[in-house]
Amino acid sequence: MQPESPGPEASEPVSRPGIPRATTILLALGGATVAAFGIAAIRGIFTPVFMALVITICLHPIRRWMQRHGVPRGIATGTTIAAGFAVLGCLSVVLIAALAQFSALLPQYAPQLDQLGASIAQLLESVGFGSEQTQTVLQAFTPGRLIGFITDLLGNITGMVGVLVIILTMLILMAVDGGRVAALLTHLQFYRPAMGAAFSGFATDIRRYTVATTILGAAQGLFNWLVLFILQVPGAMAWGVLSFICSFIPNIGYFIAIIPPLVFGALSGGWPVVLAVILTYGVINGVIQSIIQPKYIGNAVSLSETLTFVSVLFWAAVLGAVGAILAVPLTLLVRTILLDSDPSKIWRRALTGDKKDIESALKLEDDAIRARRARRRSDRPHPDGTRKK
Repeated sequence: MQPESPGPEASEPVSRPGIPRATTILLALGGATVAAFGIAAIRGIFTPVFMALVITICLHPIRRWMQRHGVPRGIATGTTIAAGFAVLGCLSVVLIAALAQFSALLPQYAPQLDQLGASIAQLLESVGFGSEQTQTVLQAFTPGRLIGFITDLLGNITGMVGVLVIILTMLILMAVDGGRVAALLTHLQFYRPAMGAAFSGFATDIRRYTVATTILGAAQGLFNWLVLFILQVPGAMAWGVLSFICSFIPNIGYFIAIIPPLVFGALSGGWPVVLAVILTYGVINGVIQSIIQPKYIGNAVSLSETLTFVSVLFWAAVLGAVGAILAVPLTLLVRTILLDSDPSKIWRRALTGDKKDIESALKLEDDAIRARRARRRSDRPHPDGTRKK
């Protein structure tokens, strides 16, 4: 009796067609769009919670140091909470003082601002702009409009109090939960080692980036305030604080911070003060962001310049002005969740700007460029008609 031939189900597994790549891309874009709109809808909760997370991560080494030296868990938690409150309190006091100086400064220079607006409107009319556009520009230079813009940018007093309450509450709760971070990472290393390593690396990178940017931004703001004070630019303290805040905005923060000192420097001292402000901001910003900051931050961010700029625009559109300040930490969090926690996708970090895996290829390319340049110089003829050997 002949044995029955096995059917197709028994002979080999039936391969199911995978999802087409175009469908996968569209589903990913759709999910990202829904997530972005969802985060934008709850920005009043999401933003202070994430700010509290960043502050807690930066202060976590205090807890580790105290527990390493035998300090009880409760005392370490209380010290971390007190440090968080102190940081937030200092930032709030400096910000409120700067806003108070700015609000008191505008009415004093109302005539000069009106005259500046009229000059700009006249210039626009001379190059062909219509009356409606020039009138809009003229209205933008009134003190009331500027105060309204700052209020809309930073939120009213009630909104700021609500944000502070959320941040303070989350600082307390996260500090309490921070006592279990070591045990949680150990647990993740057993079940999901890649995820545990990814989140541990995220905390380290965020801490290095935030602490270094804060220290260097404070130094930058202090130097700018001192120079503006010497140049007798009105509102020097407010512009120093603005320079500190804008140091957290990559690429475009410098251009935002320099505009108010230029305007009030032109009103108070004319073109010599304007040129001095441009030179001072350019030198200080260049030294800190091009020389000092890369040395201390190093490879902590590993984001390309293009991705960094796009992230600033994206998170500003989703979360408002605070999103531009938190753009780099938020982008690092997204990369940690989507790429770093999955070993099969870790190679895609190079697409986001991490040069660690392509350093050898870049070195080979640089060596080839130098070799071609040396060969071109050797082939260049001498004045006597001979060639270099």
